[in-house]
Amino acid sequence: MFDNLLLFFQYPPLAADVLLNGLLIGAIFALAAYGMALVWGVLDIVNVVQGELVVLGGYVTFLLVQSGMPPLLGVPVSAVVMFCFGWLVYRVVIFRVVDKDIFISILATFGLSILIQQLANLLFGSEVRTVDADLGSLHMLDGTVTLAWIKILAFGLALVAGGMLWLFLRHARLGQAIRATAQNPRAARILGIDTNRVYAMTYALNAALCGAAGSLAVMAWTIHPYVGLPYTVRSFMVVVVAGVGNVGGVVAAGLGLGALENAAGFILGVEFQIAFVFALMVVILVWRHARAARKRSHLQ
Repeated sequence: MFDNLLLFFQYPPLAADVLLNGLLIGAIFALAAYGMALVWGVLDIVNVVQGELVVLGGYVTFLLVQSGMPPLLGVPVSAVVMFCFGWLVYRVVIFRVVDKDIFISILATFGLSILIQQLANLLFGSEVRTVDADLGSLHMLDGTVTLAWIKILAFGLALVAGGMLWLFLRHARLGQAIRATAQNPRAARILGIDTNRVYAMTYALNAALCGAAGSLAVMAWTIHPYVGLPYTVRSFMVVVVAGVGNVGGVVAAGLGLGALENAAGFILGVEFQIAFVFALMVVILVWRHARAARKRSHLQ
């Protein structure tokens, strides 16, 4: 570990390669976190099944490529398929836990995550899956820094998606209805907004964002049926750090998490990379709790 740490700081091109690749992967985390922020802010639900929605989006792209379709077509197709799936999940399960205690929603979505994991394992097997986007790589600094073009594309798509989401929430009629419902559901109902429809569309939009993230993840990285939980934890951490309604903050937190996680994987070893993610979540939760306690003491 100490040798890797010394190498990281003594050889700047290597550090640049690790951090830049982490930043690009972090864009995929941000894309999934957009959806969690929406669901948390509007439905007041911590969506524990978030990572499984990402994994399903990856499998949609995998199946498309297996059938002979271009890999990049999987991004919009996965988003559309997962939008429909998200709407169905809301109508069957999620609507039953809206306005209930938050722990009920956590248990319900946790049960959904286990169900989807087992179904994915049954349908696709436990093997690690990946898709070759066939875009090549960008080489810099005499080849010491290598960035896959699919990761660069994911970075660009995450920024574009964030901008489009911000514009949608600000200017589209449905986006304004989502914002009104998030601020005060009862007042929104009095004003004639169909909050049940808003909830369904919000959850479906979340699933579409996860589908696009999963499509990029299977091309830039790998997926398997049990990799969903780390994506859920990453999304949760990004939203906790950035705040529920802060699109720009979600981007920054997602990129920062990707860089930290990649650096930790290099310094500590790949086998400790996921452990670092969970340890970081504990640190962030303790920090937020301490911060909230200080605010309460100042108010008193």
